[in-house]
Amino acid sequence: MFAAEFEPAPSDRRRRSPRAPISLDARIGLGGFGRALCKVVDVSIHGARLQTYTALKKGSTIWLTLPEAGQVAADVMWADDYTAGCQFHAPLEPALLQALLSR
Repeated sequence: MFAAEFEPAPSDRRRRSPRAPISLDARIGLGGFGRALCKVVDVSIHGARLQTYTALKKGSTIWLTLPEAGQVAADVMWADDYTAGCQFHAPLEPALLQALLSR
């Protein structure tokens, strides 16, 4: 017979900062491949999760154009069909994050 104690892992363990749900229209600059529309579905000062109409590739660098912030450079950390997670090259200012969340 086996006995074990179970303790669930915190769900945000991989994140440096908590993400907040949002529904924000944005654009992605894909280097030499033009621009594509996307929707930001959650955001933190360090990154965002995007729903896209164009498949993104893990490891690629994108320019995310956000209201209030302009263009933000980010690396695609994971991508699954038309959803992707990206990490910003430089953290957003907390006041800018609050402005995005209040839209």
